[in-house]
Amino acid sequence: MPTDDTLTVAVRVKPGASRPRVGGCFTGPHGPALVIAVTAPAVDGRATEAARRALAGALGIRAAAVALRTGAASRDKLFLVDRPAPGLSELLRRLRDGSAG
Repeated sequence: MPTDDTLTVAVRVKPGASRPRVGGCFTGPHGPALVIAVTAPAVDGRATEAARRALAGALGIRAAAVALRTGAASRDKLFLVDRPAPGLSELLRRLRDGSAG
């Protein structure tokens, strides 16, 4: 369950991409979602795990700080970031808007 010590991140995963990429916005069932393209196929949770690691990398945090909340069998997922640093929400907004440097 989310608390003040967690940040919920809506994500749209695109498995089987030619190259990994984090950025862009998709309006999905959880609202505006960050698009994460991964090379891993959508088999046995491999795309979900690749997306979790890619999200952590894009946010500059440990992969262990990111956990799947819902959407294991869906392209639309919610991840929880444990103890988000100040400014993380702004970084997410820039990644979604395509203005991250």
